[in-house]
Amino acid sequence: MDAFCGTGGRLGSKFWDSNITLYTDNPDLTPCFQYTVIAWIPCIFLWVLLPFYIIYLKYNRKGYIVLSVRSKAKTIFGVLLWCVCWADLFYSFHALVQNDPPPPVFFVTPLIVGITMIVATILIQYERLRGVQSSGVLIIFWFLSTLCAIIPFRSKVMSSVREGVSDRFRFTTFFIYFFLLVVELILSCFKEAPPFFSPVRSDCNPCPESDAGFLSRLTFWWFTKMAILGYRRPVEDKDLWSLNEDDTSKMVVSKLIKEWEKEKNKIRTSEVNYIKTQEIELNHVDEKPTESDVLIENNKKKKEPSFLKVLLKTFGSFFLIGSVFKLFQDLLSFVNPQLLSILIMFIKDGQAPAWWGFTIAALMFLSSVAQTLILHQHFHYCFVTGMRLRSAITGIIYRKSLVITNAAKRSSTVGEVVNLMSVDAQRFQDLTTFLNMLWSAPLQICLALYFLWQTLGPSVLAGVAVMVLLIPINAFIAMKTRAFQVEQMQYKDSRIKLMNEILNGIKVLKLYAWEPSFCQKVLEIRSKELNVLKKSAYLNALSTFAWTSAPFLVALTTFAVYVSVDEKNILDAEKAFVSLSLFNILRFPLNMLPQVISNIAQASVSIKRIQNFLANDELDLAAVNKEKSMSGVAIAVRNGTFSWAKTNDPVLNNINLLVPSGSLVAIVGHVGCGKSSLVSALLGEMEKMEGDVTVRGSLAYVSQQAWIQNSTLKDNILFGRAESEKNYKKVLEACALLTDLEVLPGGDQTEIGEKGINLSGGQKQRVSLARAVYSNSDVFLLDDPLSAVDAHVAKHIFDNVIGPEGLLRGKTRLLVTHGISFLPQVDHIVVIVDGKVSEMGSYQELLDQNGAFAEFLRNYSFDDHVEEEELTILDEEEVLLAEETLSNHTDLVDNEPIANEARKKFIRQISVLSSDTEPSHAMSTRRRLCERKTSETATAKKPQMEKLIQTETAETGRVKMTVFWQYIKAVGLAVALFICFLYCCQNASAIGANVWLSDWTNEPVINGTQQNTQWRVGVYAALGLLQGVLVMTSSFTLAMAGIGAARKLHEMLLDNKMHTPQSFYDTTPIGRIINRFSKDIYVIDEVIPPTILMFLATFFTSISTMIVIVCSTPLFAVVIIPLAFIYFFVQRFYVATSRQLKRLESVSRSPVYSHFSETITGASIIRAYGRQSSFVLLSDHKVDENQKSYYPGIVSNRWLGIRVEFVGNCVVLFAALFAVIGRENLSPGLVGLSVSYALQVTMSLNWMVRMTSDLETNIVAVERVKEYSETETEAPWAIEDKKPPEDWPSRGEVEFSNYSVRYRSGLDLVLKNLSLGVKGGEKVGIVGRTGAGKSSMTLCLFRILEAAEGIIKIDGVNISEIGLHNLRSMLTIIPQDPVLFSGTLRMNLDPFEKYSEDELWKALELSNLKKFVSSQTEKLDYECSEGGENLSVGQRQLVCLARALLRKTRILVLDEATAAIDLETDDLIQMTIRTQFEDCTVLTIAHRLNTIMDYTRVLVLDKGKIAEFDTPTNLIASRGIFYGMAKDAGLAA
Repeated sequence: MDAFCGTGGRLGSKFWDSNITLYTDNPDLTPCFQYTVIAWIPCIFLWVLLPFYIIYLKYNRKGYIVLSVRSKAKTIFGVLLWCVCWADLFYSFHALVQNDPPPPVFFVTPLIVGITMIVATILIQYERLRGVQSSGVLIIFWFLSTLCAIIPFRSKVMSSVREGVSDRFRFTTFFIYFFLLVVELILSCFKEAPPFFSPVRSDCNPCPESDAGFLSRLTFWWFTKMAILGYRRPVEDKDLWSLNEDDTSKMVVSKLIKEWEKEKNKIRTSEVNYIKTQEIELNHVDEKPTESDVLIENNKKKKEPSFLKVLLKTFGSFFLIGSVFKLFQDLLSFVNPQLLSILIMFIKDGQAPAWWGFTIAALMFLSSVAQTLILHQHFHYCFVTGMRLRSAITGIIYRKSLVITNAAKRSSTVGEVVNLMSVDAQRFQDLTTFLNMLWSAPLQICLALYFLWQTLGPSVLAGVAVMVLLIPINAFIAMKTRAFQVEQMQYKDSRIKLMNEILNGIKVLKLYAWEPSFCQKVLEIRSKELNVLKKSAYLNALSTFAWTSAPFLVALTTFAVYVSVDEKNILDAEKAFVSLSLFNILRFPLNMLPQVISNIAQASVSIKRIQNFLANDELDLAAVNKEKSMSGVAIAVRNGTFSWAKTNDPVLNNINLLVPSGSLVAIVGHVGCGKSSLVSALLGEMEKMEGDVTVRGSLAYVSQQAWIQNSTLKDNILFGRAESEKNYKKVLEACALLTDLEVLPGGDQTEIGEKGINLSGGQKQRVSLARAVYSNSDVFLLDDPLSAVDAHVAKHIFDNVIGPEGLLRGKTRLLVTHGISFLPQVDHIVVIVDGKVSEMGSYQELLDQNGAFAEFLRNYSFDDHVEEEELTILDEEEVLLAEETLSNHTDLVDNEPIANEARKKFIRQISVLSSDTEPSHAMSTRRRLCERKTSETATAKKPQMEKLIQTETAETGRVKMTVFWQYIKAVGLAVALFICFLYCCQNASAIGANVWLSDWTNEPVINGTQQNTQWRVGVYAALGLLQGVLVMTSSFTLAMAGIGAARKLHEMLLDNKMHTPQSFYDTTPIGRIINRFSKDIYVIDEVIPPTILMFLATFFTSISTMIVIVCSTPLFAVVIIPLAFIYFFVQRFYVATSRQLKRLESVSRSPVYSHFSETITGASIIRAYGRQSSFVLLSDHKVDENQKSYYPGIVSNRWLGIRVEFVGNCVVLFAALFAVIGRENLSPGLVGLSVSYALQVTMSLNWMVRMTSDLETNIVAVERVKEYSETETEAPWAIEDKKPPEDWPSRGEVEFSNYSVRYRSGLDLVLKNLSLGVKGGEKVGIVGRTGAGKSSMTLCLFRILEAAEGIIKIDGVNISEIGLHNLRSMLTIIPQDPVLFSGTLRMNLDPFEKYSEDELWKALELSNLKKFVSSQTEKLDYECSEGGENLSVGQRQLVCLARALLRKTRILVLDEATAAIDLETDDLIQMTIRTQFEDCTVLTIAHRLNTIMDYTRVLVLDKGKIAEFDTPTNLIASRGIFYGMAKDAGLAA
């Protein structure tokens, strides 16, 4: 090298000279070194990266950028740089010609640098053509060039001052070169304009990241705008940026699906190949395979496509970039301990020049900053991968759920599939963050051990042994914790399930006064749940102890072994503190490894589940042929045999059916004979075993269970089709929806709740029908749309829509029906018996054939005069019906005044049972229950559009201090202060241990050994262990306090909800209340305590770091204030924005899942109308909306991290700097102490802000629970001094005087000034049109509704003065909707266990249930499922009757069940009541007049007032309202 520089020549320098460079107060590098190594560094950087960068640019084109002034300037300056370099080269040649040959370096360096400059200039233009707005490679290149030029610049200035200028030409060119470099660096920092021909962004609010410059991306500066906005005001939806193109569902899902299809095809082809090779080997293709061949076939396990492989192919490459960053960060993290060791040596060596110290401090700072920037890039790549994974998995599952067969659908419930989307996809997202730890942790551990071995030799093994021992302890704790978690989840699930039932049946609980019993059950489960939490708190305290003490124990054993092994081993500051900082690095990978492994285990389970779901069979699209069939035939089925699953027996056999175009065909038959299955077969929803099906033209389908979307009523009808006002109006009119629209609060813009909760069954069916009619399809498949509506309405719909004169005339209509009256008007009738077509023909033909159909008709159609009744009363009744619908008082189910019993019975049985027995509706029972619980959310008619249920608002702004105060009060003030005190002690002992260590390292060495080592080790151990014990105590105390607070808050909430009046439940969706009990209580139980723990730990650590540094270098106090200011400033910006982003994210997450479960339930309808693609788009849109608030959330963490860690890095810089400045008065031990503390502080500062933010986000749960613990309550359950006598009511007299009532304040009166008296033992029937206030009367008796004025007396006692339970437990009601709770039958009859076994059996006998119950193996302990779904509706009604028989009070209120119940059950109930409640006062709300014709008196209500009140005979004679109703029902002439 010396020859290369020409030692004897003009440059005349050695390559390296320590005296010039190191051992001097004014350091410099030799000219030779500057002209070679320093000049070549940037060139080497560019040439190494160039090939990779060119390949990258080749494949990533973003359009080209127009040549701007800036771009021209950059190019010109680049060319000038090249000229300057080659001017030097030519100058050297000139010297050569002049026979003054310069050394070779003067030719080589200008040549290399010149070529590099011209390459950089060409690269500027190439990047412009590929659309690069800001080039990272070039910025780093220019930065390195400028940095490397500063050294010769300083040398040249110094030497010219010392000796004058020797080589003027090169001196001048160098300064020009330096100036041009600085200009290039400055120009390259600005970004270019966006490229031309780039895809046009339609976004109104694109993400600034896409065209942010390199530096802005590196430091996430582009996010600052959002942070400032979030600080000024709460961020809203409209402020969120659109997603980057690559992150949208459209992109990621299509990539994943493409790879998944490839993988599936690969497996298929390999299977085909396998079979082929076998055939070749067998060589007797035409023969039957022998037994052994079959075995070969079966033994070869079917290979399944691997979802993991697909994920790796799709997202692996992007994730890999993050892994490269992680590698660099890992290596960099070991630089600082080495620098610390050099710094301590520098402090020891008094002779060393001061600039060494400053250089070390600067290097420490730079290494920390580089680490910060690289680490956050790594995290950014990981999180974005996680986000894409979640979008892609959600999308692929959604798409799959639209095409799976019914058999596959049945194997997993809606909840399970939604879980795949929420839980399993989320697991992947969580895993990506730390997946790199799999290789990074072992790497870090190996490196740390290598450096430790160098410092302390074999003694390190003792420390490692301790670490290895701690791993199984941690693993054990993790396993136990997981087990506890599972156990606790089970308790939590059962508690939520019970709460759900309680809230669904809250009205029944109130009517029966059963709240205390159920409240007790919830509290029992809750205390078990909290006990498990307590156990896991013990474990957590242990693991916190292990986590805090691990590094200390390791250090202690290592140091103890090190000083004991050989007394010549001296523990000095360098060894002690370098080892400590290495041990701290070790801490993270050792703790993360077990966690990552368990996360991977969970994710592998998730992969299996998703893989299984994606492998499910799909519907055969070719099952129904849509091509043209024979002319004039719309539907043709030939020899069709269909089943619900390939493995099941066929449900429909040998079906032959031809439906002429434009005809109306009715399909009739008994319950469960396969009518709905036939419709499903035509839709292609069933497995076609044989035969072929042709359907010509587009389809419209009305299912038996109306499927309503959660959007406006109008959207439900239009269903994605273009709006035509004229047609729309026509459809509304024909489907009898106009009257409903007048009543709904927002007309057709009314928001329909989930599953159509705020519409009655009839309204839902009519909306469903309107959707079909509006679609204007060719073929209409109507699955019994008329059973859910009144007879009047059914007639109206048949005449105006379905019938020969209706809107659909001329279209092909297939109508499944039970309405006999419509059959004469249809073209053809198909009779189905047991899955076969038994007869076919017109009405008349079938009658003439005199087969099964004729028999059936003769039995049922005596006289149909009701059907012919004019529709004049319809309008008024419909309006009332709709009004009543909006307030769920139970005479909801549409009235059916029908002439004769037999016909009624037939229709009623059919309408109830049809959906229970046909397999296509196996899942519909729960849905039907929900539909019946129509929501009671009426408000008076309002002109302006109004949402039915007030939307739940996302909180905004800072969390009020009062919320924290409420939580502290729940914890207990004394306990809170005690916890803080423990944390102070714990940090004091930690500082004590480290100060002791630094004092120990400063102990003088006498004869090559240190004195008192045993004593030193002892005290160090005592202080460290004391710290561990304090940590454990404080963590445990905190957990206990948290559990106490959680118990208190839950009890308050539950207590309040049990005392809340019914009106609250009418206006609040159950989901919202359940949310308080599940999500918010979970946060209070399990999220807040650890967050507080973490916050306190980091807060005290940060404070103690500052104290240590200030004590060792008091100068540091000066910079604390500005650093604290920056820190606080950044923290406020971040917390404000991030909290709001988290809220927006959680608000936008639930629509994804609710839309998904809605899609699964309505999949067959979506398919029938061919709307799959628009639903997929809608789902993608909802996922993207959610990711839109998630993405800024993860970026905000990166933004914060870089800024906060910068503050931490400044702490490191100043700690080192002040140590260098004050090195005369500092011992090496103190410097080691203060700098090793500073190196740790970054982490604490970062976590402290995160925890502050988490705490503020999560403490909101306390606020939400508090809000629902303080809603108004109903009257007290018992009033001691007003208790009625024991035997009250003995006579059963009821007296209303001047009584009025309204549902809620602000609404109109429902009952107006009622005054009437009922004598003891009277039987009174209450009748009236829908909405007349019949149910309200009974609710008043039980004080579910409190009087607006007037009083009710029972046996002379004013009921408003006694306790609610004293009143309710003395009355009995048989409600219209039989509500059962999950649990044993005994519990459902007698939750307080007041009655004996015999009494229970007696009640069952009288209610005709004895036979059924005694036939069950468990007898009275027979488990009822949720809502009593494993009993029929009739049986449930009988259980309610048995409850009434058990209570046997003097007053019985009977809210007669309507269409829900078959006549047999109804007669049973009526008979039992007549015999068993002979001497009681019975008030019956009658829907069928024949049941009350023999009652003492009948009360007719009309619009909330008494219209008539007399004996039935007198009322009929007086020919008033009652007479009209009796005449309708055929009971009066």
